[in-house]
Amino acid sequence: RVGVDQIFLPPDVQNNIDNVETKINAAASTLEHETNKNSNDIKDILDSVRMALIIIAAVMLLLTFLGFLFSVLGMQFLVYILVIIGWILVAGTFILCGVFLVLHNVVGDTCVAMDQWIQNPTAHTALDDILPCVDNATAQETLSQSKDVTFQLVGVVNRIINNVSNINVPPRARPLYYNQSGPLVPVLCNPFNPDKTDRICAAGEVDFSNATQVWKNYVCQVSGSNICTTVGRLTPDMYDQMNAAVNVSYGLYRYGPFLVGLLDCSFVRETFTGIKDYHCPDLRQYSKWIYIGLAMVSAAVMLSLIFWTLYARERRHRKYTKLADATSAQESFQEKGPYRANL
Repeated sequence: RVGVDQIFLPPDVQNNIDNVETKINAAASTLEHETNKNSNDIKDILDSVRMALIIIAAVMLLLTFLGFLFSVLGMQFLVYILVIIGWILVAGTFILCGVFLVLHNVVGDTCVAMDQWIQNPTAHTALDDILPCVDNATAQETLSQSKDVTFQLVGVVNRIINNVSNINVPPRARPLYYNQSGPLVPVLCNPFNPDKTDRICAAGEVDFSNATQVWKNYVCQVSGSNICTTVGRLTPDMYDQMNAAVNVSYGLYRYGPFLVGLLDCSFVRETFTGIKDYHCPDLRQYSKWIYIGLAMVSAAVMLSLIFWTLYARERRHRKYTKLADATSAQESFQEKGPYRANL
Protein backbone atom coordinates (compact mmCIF):
# COMPACT_ATOMS: atom_id res chain seq x y z
CA ARG A 1 0.00 0.00 0.00
CA VAL A 2 1.24 3.46 -0.94
CA GLY A 3 0.56 6.33 1.45
CA VAL A 4 1.98 8.80 3.94
CA ASP A 5 1.21 9.01 7.66
CA GLN A 6 -1.87 6.74 7.55
CA ILE A 7 -3.27 8.50 4.47
CA PHE A 8 -3.42 6.05 1.59
CA LEU A 9 -4.47 6.16 -2.01
CA PRO A 10 -7.93 4.90 -2.96
CA PRO A 11 -8.17 1.17 -3.74
CA ASP A 12 -8.78 1.77 -7.46
CA VAL A 13 -5.63 3.89 -7.68
CA GLN A 14 -3.68 1.22 -5.80
CA ASN A 15 -4.92 -1.31 -8.36
CA ASN A 16 -3.84 0.99 -11.18
CA ILE A 17 -0.35 1.13 -9.68
CA ASP A 18 -0.23 -2.65 -9.53
CA ASN A 19 -1.47 -2.94 -13.12
CA VAL A 20 1.05 -0.45 -14.45
CA GLU A 21 3.85 -2.11 -12.49
CA THR A 22 2.85 -5.51 -13.86
CA LYS A 23 2.80 -4.20 -17.42
CA ILE A 24 6.16 -2.47 -17.04
CA ASN A 25 7.79 -5.57 -15.55
CA ALA A 26 6.28 -7.85 -18.19
CA ALA A 27 7.26 -5.55 -21.05
CA ALA A 28 10.77 -5.07 -19.69
CA SER A 29 11.27 -8.80 -19.12
CA THR A 30 9.99 -9.70 -22.58
CA LEU A 31 12.07 -6.99 -24.22
CA GLU A 32 15.22 -8.00 -22.35
CA HIS A 33 14.75 -11.70 -23.10
CA GLU A 34 13.99 -11.23 -26.78
CA THR A 35 16.76 -8.66 -27.21
CA ASN A 36 19.38 -10.90 -25.62
CA LYS A 37 18.17 -13.93 -27.58
CA ASN A 38 18.20 -12.11 -30.91
CA SER A 39 21.56 -10.51 -30.15
CA ASN A 40 23.14 -13.87 -29.33
CA ASP A 41 21.62 -15.50 -32.41
CA ILE A 42 22.87 -12.72 -34.69
CA LYS A 43 26.35 -12.85 -33.16
CA ASP A 44 26.51 -16.64 -33.55
CA ILE A 45 25.43 -16.43 -37.18
CA LEU A 46 27.88 -13.66 -38.00
CA ASP A 47 30.73 -15.49 -36.24
CA SER A 48 29.92 -18.69 -38.14
CA VAL A 49 29.74 -16.86 -41.46
CA ARG A 50 32.99 -15.04 -40.79
CA MET A 51 34.76 -18.28 -39.86
CA ALA A 52 33.35 -20.03 -42.94
CA LEU A 53 34.54 -17.25 -45.24
CA ILE A 54 38.01 -17.27 -43.67
CA ILE A 55 38.29 -21.04 -44.02
CA ILE A 56 37.07 -20.96 -47.62
CA ALA A 57 39.51 -18.20 -48.54
CA ALA A 58 42.42 -20.05 -46.90
CA VAL A 59 41.54 -23.39 -48.51
CA MET A 60 41.08 -21.81 -51.94
CA LEU A 61 44.43 -20.03 -51.67
CA LEU A 62 46.18 -23.20 -50.54
CA LEU A 63 44.50 -25.22 -53.28
CA THR A 64 45.57 -22.73 -55.94
CA PHE A 65 49.17 -22.71 -54.72
CA LEU A 66 49.43 -26.50 -54.50
CA GLY A 67 47.78 -26.97 -57.87
CA PHE A 68 50.21 -24.58 -59.53
CA LEU A 69 53.17 -26.21 -57.77
CA PHE A 70 52.16 -29.78 -58.65
CA SER A 71 51.44 -28.79 -62.24
CA VAL A 72 54.88 -27.24 -62.67
CA LEU A 73 56.57 -30.25 -61.07
CA GLY A 74 54.58 -32.63 -63.23
CA MET A 75 52.93 -34.53 -60.37
CA GLN A 76 49.89 -35.55 -62.37
CA PHE A 77 48.42 -37.89 -59.78
CA LEU A 78 48.40 -35.17 -57.13
CA VAL A 79 47.05 -32.68 -59.65
CA TYR A 80 44.11 -34.95 -60.40
CA ILE A 81 43.43 -35.39 -56.67
CA LEU A 82 43.44 -31.61 -56.25
CA VAL A 83 41.14 -31.28 -59.24
CA ILE A 84 38.60 -33.58 -57.60
CA ILE A 85 38.85 -31.72 -54.29
CA GLY A 86 38.70 -28.42 -56.14
CA TRP A 87 35.48 -29.30 -57.95
CA ILE A 88 33.90 -30.23 -54.62
CA LEU A 89 34.98 -26.90 -53.13
CA VAL A 90 33.77 -25.01 -56.19
CA ALA A 91 30.37 -26.66 -55.90
CA GLY A 92 30.22 -25.81 -52.18
CA THR A 93 31.30 -22.23 -52.85
CA PHE A 94 28.63 -21.81 -55.51
CA ILE A 95 26.06 -23.12 -53.03
CA LEU A 96 27.31 -20.65 -50.41
CA CYS A 97 27.14 -17.92 -53.03
CA GLY A 98 23.49 -18.81 -53.61
CA VAL A 99 22.85 -18.69 -49.86
CA PHE A 100 24.28 -15.19 -49.66
CA LEU A 101 22.26 -14.18 -52.70
CA VAL A 102 19.13 -15.32 -50.88
CA LEU A 103 20.32 -13.46 -47.77
CA HIS A 104 20.85 -10.35 -49.86
CA ASN A 105 17.29 -10.56 -51.15
CA VAL A 106 15.95 -11.23 -47.64
CA VAL A 107 17.77 -8.15 -46.33
CA GLY A 108 16.31 -6.07 -49.13
CA ASP A 109 12.78 -7.38 -48.55
CA THR A 110 13.09 -6.84 -44.79
CA CYS A 111 14.22 -3.25 -45.26
CA VAL A 112 11.31 -2.64 -47.63
CA ALA A 113 8.88 -4.19 -45.13
CA MET A 114 10.25 -2.00 -42.32
CA ASP A 115 9.92 1.08 -44.50
CA GLN A 116 6.32 0.21 -45.36
CA TRP A 117 5.47 -0.39 -41.70
CA ILE A 118 7.08 2.91 -40.69
CA GLN A 119 5.11 4.80 -43.32
CA ASN A 120 1.80 3.14 -42.42
CA PRO A 121 1.94 1.19 -39.11
CA THR A 122 -1.82 0.53 -39.09
CA ALA A 123 -1.78 -1.30 -42.42
CA HIS A 124 -1.42 -5.06 -42.53
CA THR A 125 2.18 -5.90 -43.43
CA ALA A 126 4.51 -8.87 -43.08
CA LEU A 127 5.75 -7.49 -39.74
CA ASP A 128 2.34 -7.61 -38.06
CA ASP A 129 2.78 -11.29 -37.22
CA ILE A 130 5.98 -10.72 -35.22
CA LEU A 131 5.17 -7.36 -33.59
CA PRO A 132 2.58 -7.77 -30.79
CA CYS A 133 1.48 -4.13 -30.80
CA VAL A 134 -1.76 -2.89 -29.27
CA ASP A 135 -3.94 -0.14 -30.64
CA ASN A 136 -3.22 3.46 -29.77
CA ALA A 137 -6.37 3.79 -27.64
CA THR A 138 -5.25 1.03 -25.26
CA ALA A 139 -1.78 2.53 -25.01
CA GLN A 140 -3.17 5.99 -24.26
CA GLU A 141 -5.48 4.52 -21.61
CA THR A 142 -2.46 3.02 -19.87
CA LEU A 143 -0.66 6.36 -20.04
CA SER A 144 -3.73 8.10 -18.61
CA GLN A 145 -3.81 5.67 -15.68
CA SER A 146 -0.14 6.29 -14.91
CA LYS A 147 -0.71 10.06 -15.01
CA ASP A 148 -3.74 9.75 -12.73
CA VAL A 149 -1.80 7.69 -10.20
CA THR A 150 1.09 10.17 -10.25
CA PHE A 151 -1.27 13.12 -9.82
CA GLN A 152 -3.10 11.59 -6.86
CA LEU A 153 0.04 10.32 -5.17
CA VAL A 154 1.69 13.75 -5.33
CA GLY A 155 -1.56 15.17 -3.95
CA VAL A 156 -1.38 12.80 -0.96
CA VAL A 157 2.18 13.90 -0.20
CA ASN A 158 1.31 17.59 -0.48
CA ARG A 159 -1.76 17.22 1.75
CA ILE A 160 0.42 15.75 4.47
CA ILE A 161 2.91 18.59 4.08
CA ASN A 162 0.27 21.35 4.06
CA ASN A 163 -2.16 19.93 6.62
CA VAL A 164 0.20 18.22 9.06
CA SER A 165 3.87 19.10 8.74
CA ASN A 166 3.54 22.82 8.02
CA ILE A 167 0.96 23.69 10.69
CA ASN A 168 1.58 24.38 14.34
CA VAL A 169 -0.97 22.52 16.42
CA PRO A 170 -1.30 22.35 20.22
CA PRO A 171 0.05 19.30 22.04
CA ARG A 172 -3.47 17.99 22.69
CA ALA A 173 -4.07 17.57 18.94
CA ARG A 174 -2.42 14.18 18.76
CA PRO A 175 -1.63 12.45 16.43
CA LEU A 176 -1.29 15.62 14.33
CA TYR A 177 1.05 17.06 16.95
CA TYR A 178 4.58 15.71 17.18
CA ASN A 179 6.34 18.97 18.17
CA GLN A 180 6.94 20.06 14.58
CA SER A 181 8.79 23.37 14.32
CA GLY A 182 11.19 25.30 12.16
CA PRO A 183 11.04 26.36 8.50
CA LEU A 184 8.14 25.14 6.40
CA VAL A 185 8.62 22.05 4.24
CA PRO A 186 8.42 22.80 0.49
CA VAL A 187 5.67 20.97 -1.34
CA LEU A 188 6.27 18.50 -4.13
CA CYS A 189 5.80 19.72 -7.69
CA ASN A 190 2.93 17.96 -9.41
CA PRO A 191 3.90 17.44 -13.08
CA PHE A 192 0.24 17.26 -14.17
CA ASN A 193 -2.83 19.43 -13.94
CA PRO A 194 -6.17 17.88 -12.91
CA ASP A 195 -6.98 17.40 -16.62
CA LYS A 196 -3.72 15.38 -17.05
CA THR A 197 -1.99 18.09 -19.07
CA ASP A 198 1.62 18.97 -18.31
CA ARG A 199 2.19 21.49 -15.56
CA ILE A 200 5.17 23.78 -14.93
CA CYS A 201 6.53 23.75 -11.38
CA ALA A 202 5.86 26.86 -9.34
CA ALA A 203 8.47 28.75 -7.36
CA GLY A 204 9.34 27.09 -4.06
CA GLU A 205 8.26 23.59 -5.14
CA VAL A 206 10.67 20.67 -5.30
CA ASP A 207 10.61 18.15 -8.12
CA PHE A 208 11.20 14.42 -8.19
CA SER A 209 14.94 14.79 -8.78
CA ASN A 210 15.77 16.69 -5.57
CA ALA A 211 12.76 16.27 -3.28
CA THR A 212 14.29 13.62 -1.03
CA GLN A 213 17.54 15.56 -0.66
CA VAL A 214 15.71 18.79 0.23
CA TRP A 215 13.30 17.13 2.66
CA LYS A 216 16.17 15.48 4.50
CA ASN A 217 17.02 18.93 5.92
CA TYR A 218 13.61 19.07 7.63
CA VAL A 219 13.83 15.74 9.46
CA CYS A 220 13.95 15.94 13.24
CA GLN A 221 15.19 13.52 15.84
CA VAL A 222 12.42 11.77 17.73
CA SER A 223 11.91 10.23 21.13
CA GLY A 224 10.48 6.84 21.89
CA SER A 225 6.95 8.23 21.57
CA ASN A 226 7.72 9.59 18.07
CA ILE A 227 7.88 13.23 19.25
CA CYS A 228 10.45 15.57 17.73
CA THR A 229 13.20 16.47 20.18
CA THR A 230 15.02 18.75 17.73
CA VAL A 231 13.92 21.37 15.23
CA GLY A 232 12.21 19.83 12.24
CA ARG A 233 8.83 19.15 10.68
CA LEU A 234 9.26 15.59 9.44
CA THR A 235 9.76 12.50 11.53
CA PRO A 236 12.03 9.78 10.12
CA ASP A 237 8.99 7.56 9.48
CA MET A 238 7.21 10.32 7.58
CA TYR A 239 10.35 11.02 5.57
CA ASP A 240 10.70 7.35 4.61
CA GLN A 241 7.05 7.17 3.53
CA MET A 242 7.33 10.38 1.53
CA ASN A 243 10.53 9.09 -0.05
CA ALA A 244 8.75 5.88 -1.09
CA ALA A 245 5.85 7.87 -2.52
CA VAL A 246 8.25 10.05 -4.52
CA ASN A 247 10.00 6.98 -5.92
CA VAL A 248 6.69 5.46 -7.05
CA SER A 249 5.53 8.75 -8.56
CA TYR A 250 8.81 9.31 -10.34
CA GLY A 251 8.79 5.75 -11.69
CA LEU A 252 5.31 6.19 -13.15
CA TYR A 253 6.11 9.65 -14.49
CA ARG A 254 9.45 8.60 -15.96
CA TYR A 255 8.59 5.18 -17.38
CA GLY A 256 4.91 5.63 -18.23
CA PRO A 257 5.67 7.01 -21.72
CA PHE A 258 8.23 4.24 -22.19
CA LEU A 259 5.56 1.66 -21.42
CA VAL A 260 3.25 3.29 -23.94
CA GLY A 261 6.07 3.10 -26.47
CA LEU A 262 6.33 -0.62 -25.81
CA LEU A 263 2.61 -1.12 -26.18
CA ASP A 264 2.01 0.83 -29.38
CA CYS A 265 5.45 -0.09 -30.84
CA SER A 266 6.52 3.52 -31.30
CA PHE A 267 9.98 2.54 -30.03
CA VAL A 268 10.04 -0.15 -32.74
CA ARG A 269 9.20 2.52 -35.29
CA GLU A 270 12.13 4.63 -34.12
CA THR A 271 14.43 1.60 -34.16
CA PHE A 272 13.32 0.59 -37.65
CA THR A 273 13.84 4.15 -38.87
CA GLY A 274 17.42 4.06 -37.63
CA ILE A 275 18.03 0.65 -39.19
CA LYS A 276 16.50 1.72 -42.50
CA ASP A 277 18.46 4.97 -42.68
CA TYR A 278 21.85 3.88 -41.35
CA HIS A 279 22.19 0.09 -41.65
CA CYS A 280 20.07 -1.16 -44.55
CA PRO A 281 22.24 0.43 -47.29
CA ASP A 282 25.41 -1.08 -45.80
CA LEU A 283 23.79 -4.48 -45.31
CA ARG A 284 22.67 -4.56 -48.93
CA GLN A 285 26.06 -3.41 -50.18
CA TYR A 286 28.14 -5.82 -48.08
CA SER A 287 25.91 -8.84 -48.73
CA LYS A 288 26.14 -8.05 -52.45
CA TRP A 289 29.92 -7.85 -52.23
CA ILE A 290 30.06 -11.21 -50.45
CA TYR A 291 28.04 -13.19 -52.97
CA ILE A 292 29.77 -11.48 -55.91
CA GLY A 293 33.15 -12.22 -54.33
CA LEU A 294 32.21 -15.86 -53.77
CA ALA A 295 31.06 -16.14 -57.37
CA MET A 296 34.33 -14.65 -58.61
CA VAL A 297 36.40 -16.95 -56.39
CA SER A 298 34.42 -19.97 -57.56
CA ALA A 299 34.84 -18.99 -61.20
CA ALA A 300 38.57 -18.34 -60.73
CA VAL A 301 39.16 -21.70 -59.04
CA MET A 302 37.06 -23.44 -61.68
CA LEU A 303 39.17 -21.90 -64.45
CA SER A 304 42.30 -22.87 -62.52
CA LEU A 305 41.11 -26.46 -62.37
CA ILE A 306 40.48 -26.47 -66.11
CA PHE A 307 43.91 -24.97 -66.82
CA TRP A 308 45.59 -27.46 -64.47
CA THR A 309 43.95 -30.33 -66.30
CA LEU A 310 44.84 -28.93 -69.72
CA TYR A 311 48.40 -28.22 -68.62
CA ALA A 312 48.79 -31.70 -67.16
CA ARG A 313 47.44 -33.29 -70.34
CA GLU A 314 49.64 -31.09 -72.52
CA ARG A 315 52.66 -31.93 -70.40
CA ARG A 316 51.86 -35.63 -70.64
CA HIS A 317 51.27 -35.29 -74.39
CA ARG A 318 54.64 -33.61 -74.83
CA LYS A 319 56.29 -36.31 -72.79
CA TYR A 320 54.73 -39.05 -74.91
CA THR A 321 55.58 -37.13 -78.08
CA LYS A 322 59.23 -36.83 -77.08
CA LEU A 323 59.29 -40.50 -76.13
CA ALA A 324 57.70 -41.48 -79.44
CA ASP A 325 60.14 -39.30 -81.37
CA ALA A 326 63.06 -40.82 -79.51
CA THR A 327 61.78 -44.34 -80.16
CA SER A 328 61.21 -43.59 -83.84
CA ALA A 329 64.68 -42.11 -84.20
CA GLN A 330 66.23 -45.12 -82.52
CA GLU A 331 64.36 -47.53 -84.78
CA SER A 332 65.36 -45.53 -87.83
CA PHE A 333 68.98 -45.58 -86.74
CA GLN A 334 68.83 -49.33 -86.21
CA GLU A 335 67.36 -49.83 -89.68
CA LYS A 336 70.08 -47.74 -91.30
CA GLY A 337 72.85 -49.46 -89.35
CA PRO A 338 72.84 -52.86 -91.28
CA TYR A 339 72.46 -51.05 -94.59
CA ARG A 340 75.66 -49.10 -94.00
CA ALA A 341 77.40 -52.26 -92.88
CA ASN A 342 76.56 -53.97 -96.20
CA LEU A 343 77.99 -51.05 -98.07
